[in-house]
Amino acid sequence: MATESSPRPRSATPSTIPQKRSLNLDDEQHVPAVSSPLNPDAASSRARKPPAREQREKKESLKKREAKGTNTTRSATPDTQTSTKKLKKAEKALLEPPRPLKYLFKPPKPPDFDPPPAVTFTPALFKGNRQFNECSEHIFNKKSFRYTNCIADPAFPSSHWFRQTEAIPFGPRFSFQESSSHILFDETGRCITTEKAFRMARANIGAREGRWYYECKILSGVKPPNQDPALTAGSESGGHVRLGWARREASLDTPVGFDAYSYGFRDLSGQKVHLSRPKDFMPNNESFCEGDVIGLELTLPSLALHRKIVEGSYNKAVDVSDDLDPQYAAAEAPDIVRDRIPIRYKGIVYFEQFEYNPAKELEELMNPSATASALSTSLNTNAASTAPPHPNHPSPTMRTLPFSSIKVYKNGKFIGTPFTDLLAFLPPASKPAVQQGARDLPLDDGMLGYFPAISVFRGGAAEVNFGPEFWCPPSDLAVGGNDDDDDDEEDEDSEDTKPKHKDSRATKQQRSQGKHSRLRGMGERFVEQIAEDVVYDLVDETDHWLHEAAENGGGDGGAAQKGRSASTAAGMDGGGGLTDVQQGMLGGGGGEIKEIVQEEE
Repeated sequence: MATESSPRPRSATPSTIPQKRSLNLDDEQHVPAVSSPLNPDAASSRARKPPAREQREKKESLKKREAKGTNTTRSATPDTQTSTKKLKKAEKALLEPPRPLKYLFKPPKPPDFDPPPAVTFTPALFKGNRQFNECSEHIFNKKSFRYTNCIADPAFPSSHWFRQTEAIPFGPRFSFQESSSHILFDETGRCITTEKAFRMARANIGAREGRWYYECKILSGVKPPNQDPALTAGSESGGHVRLGWARREASLDTPVGFDAYSYGFRDLSGQKVHLSRPKDFMPNNESFCEGDVIGLELTLPSLALHRKIVEGSYNKAVDVSDDLDPQYAAAEAPDIVRDRIPIRYKGIVYFEQFEYNPAKELEELMNPSATASALSTSLNTNAASTAPPHPNHPSPTMRTLPFSSIKVYKNGKFIGTPFTDLLAFLPPASKPAVQQGARDLPLDDGMLGYFPAISVFRGGAAEVNFGPEFWCPPSDLAVGGNDDDDDDEEDEDSEDTKPKHKDSRATKQQRSQGKHSRLRGMGERFVEQIAEDVVYDLVDETDHWLHEAAENGGGDGGAAQKGRSASTAAGMDGGGGLTDVQQGMLGGGGGEIKEIVQEEE
């Protein structure tokens, strides 16, 4: 009988318990697919991911917050109720129409209530029986800023106490702020010259819609071909003159036609120039010589059609014509918003605002880069974005205006139409530079358009005529067409009362065409522009007053306004005149009007 085998002796229990080896979760081959009693958390640990790190809110530095004028104190705990109010306020601001920004300043000083003084003329050159002067003691538009004259007015307490005004000499002329610092003027501001290379001067009036005309007489430039050579022997060169139309973005230290923002004409060979590309235009390459009168007619579509183009809703099949004078005008139009602050320069107060800057698309159009073209081709960029300017271009800055043109007259004779489909200028086709304090969405300030512009070169001199008495007016020019009885009364005038210049009066048929459909002199635009500025100032004052009353709870704001009006009236009626009113307003709070300094070139 077989004996039963004895059990195998069990090994001795180890004195120490082996520790569990740490597993590398990234190494999949060491991680069992199913949990085991020895490692029950294997599967769950593999599925578990480390918690994501909480993203910290990036806050601006103390210096940036102080520069923006925001509150620099830190709150201990976030206030959800305040955050909700701010969010609702931001949403409400997006739904509300844009309005001018409001700043806090101390009331003006007594001298600010006086009209702005005339510019200082320093005699610099005597040419062609004319005295040309260097214009100084005023501010120039530069460094992405634009300046206009302003004056303190007690009737505008909510608009920093200031409104826009004009400086001597009054009337249509070249703008001293919108001209290069090397331009020399006569006392009327309508004749210019320079001893430097090409420098530009723009007029103080601009066209936005309709048909407009102005003349330019060349005082010194290319000599006439039939002039006796003995008269010009030993004399210096007369310089050169270029004339045309320019937008506000055009550089003042370049000739007219240098970039996409101006359309110009050379005196030599009468070539048309745009984007620095001269092309033949005059018959037999006839030049514009000394003594010639060159007339330029500009035609722009209505602002209603213009807005369709820049907003991208223009349809060529539907908008087949443009009615400059519709029978039923629109009841509302986009707001004119002017973000301006008063600044002081050499004791004179000006309005300062951001200027519209050149766009990269139009700079690329003037100087096409081979690298950029090759890059767009390699990336299969949409061909529409690289197409030439047209009304439905994807980029608003590259859209053109149908029914727009520039016509040229020489000594009263029509020459031709060298330019059509001009570039659009309403926002977003025009926009200021991206900088602190500027709006993200560009707005129209009421002064965008095409301005008469003249460039002179090393002794070239020119004189402009904005009407109403033109030297060589076209036959269809309608001037002084607001009085219906002019034709009947003109026959009764004596020869002594008739103007010396050739005066072109509007016929009844021309007057029936409407204000914008007929051709008018740019001098009429000056009167309209002044009226528009007055209306915009009143609208801004009303808007600021309404929001001030709303912020103060309605009744308090109205009471404050009544109190200011009563104090103003009491000061005027008390015999002290405006000085007493000014002294009474000097006790207000707010920030000082900053003093700026421009470096002389």
